Amino acid sequence: MELSKREKRKLRIEKLREQSHEAQKEFEERQQAHAGIEQEHSKKSSKKYIIISSIAFVFLLIIGYSVYSLTRPGPYDNFAKCLTEKGVVVYGAMDWCKYTQAQKAMFGRSFKYLNYHEHQDLEGIKITPTWVINGEWHENVQSFERLSALTGCQV
Repeated sequence: MELSKREKRKLRIEKLREQSHEAQKEFEERQQAHAGIEQEHSKKSSKKYIIISSIAFVFLLIIGYSVYSLTRPGPYDNFAKCLTEKGVVVYGAMDWCKYTQAQKAMFGRSFKYLNYHEHQDLEGIKITPTWVINGEWHENVQSFERLSALTGCQV
């Protein structure tokens, strides 16, 4: 029982169709797998973007606050400027004297407006800090009230 040419051709076409369907299924499966991989990669990229953006935002906030903190005026700027305008000079030993450091801490950022010199700049200083106000020496840490009373500057 031999098949006719037509039947052989029909069988061959049928076999080719089956192979084509199988190839189509394989292609679709690969596309789905590739799409899943791309989607997973996209999710990872989105997470990375969100994390990097969050870190950058926090970093910018920190920088902004730092700049604001450094440039905002101190609470005693006007008082310190007034003392300097009145000719007040403070002598101290910032490197090792805890009292001079405490006086500086009282003024905070406003200390930069005081006329400050190291104790070696004026002969005869034995105690730091020493304030020279109207030619008189006032030794030790001085309160704002005392400085205000001696100079007339308002705190």
